[in-house]
Amino acid sequence: MVQNIKDISNYPEVISIIEQALKEDVGSGDHSSLSSIDKNRTATAKLIFKDKGIVAGLSIAYTILKINDNDCIIKTFKNDGDQVIYGDIGFEVSGNAHALLKSERLLLNIMQRLSGIASIAHIASNKISAYSTKVLDTRKTTPNLRILEKWAVTVGGGYNHRIGLYDMIMLKDNHVDVAGGVIPAIQKAKSYLLQNNLTLGIEVETRNLEEVKQALTQLPIQRIMLDNFNPELVKEAVLLVNHQCETEASGGITLDNIQDYARAGVDFISLGMLTHSVKSLDISFKIKL
Repeated sequence: MVQNIKDISNYPEVISIIEQALKEDVGSGDHSSLSSIDKNRTATAKLIFKDKGIVAGLSIAYTILKINDNDCIIKTFKNDGDQVIYGDIGFEVSGNAHALLKSERLLLNIMQRLSGIASIAHIASNKISAYSTKVLDTRKTTPNLRILEKWAVTVGGGYNHRIGLYDMIMLKDNHVDVAGGVIPAIQKAKSYLLQNNLTLGIEVETRNLEEVKQALTQLPIQRIMLDNFNPELVKEAVLLVNHQCETEASGGITLDNIQDYARAGVDFISLGMLTHSVKSLDISFKIKL
């Protein structure tokens, strides 16, 4: 993996997500289990992968299981970031049958989506591993699940862009147009930072080489985004910037052409598809007595 994989399963934000999701799902009670299974019945379950990919969310699954049954016993076979194939076992858990059934859908929903994100991030990162370019995610995430989805990107070997609107100034095309152009947008952003004693990075989106040149008159800034540039134009822009600030390519980039953009020398490639249109990994949770 490109980055160290942090265990975020006990972060307060993650615990809150789990608790809210369980409340949504369980409501007044799991009446299917309550009506058919003795409350003291114990059982064993296995998490089985039915797809090839990168695992993300095992640590989250363990937290869900422990919240529902703190006495459950978990035997692990895989870790977050591992590659898996059809038939691999992620873990085996023994505990209260009601707790296992209550945990099943939530842990699968989370693991399937996060593993899908990690898998596509892994593919994208591997495609440009010969270059210094890094793959970034975007803010195109599922509302209230951003911390999980962005974490999954790092599990797959990608990197996080800004987390939200608060940790970076990113002057997109709409900001630029309303502000009156690239130059006034950057100037106003710098004044705002000074007035509010903030030390945020500034990134500006550019749509052509002329806007790149305008942005360069306002250095220092952290990064120039090259939006919907083809690889040839990216190469020209990178030469213009000449390492005076970071460069990021975005828009129209796919797994088929990502190497062309990396070859053009850009520092970062941001891909919305890492989170907004990912295919979930097929995983099952099989319970036996």
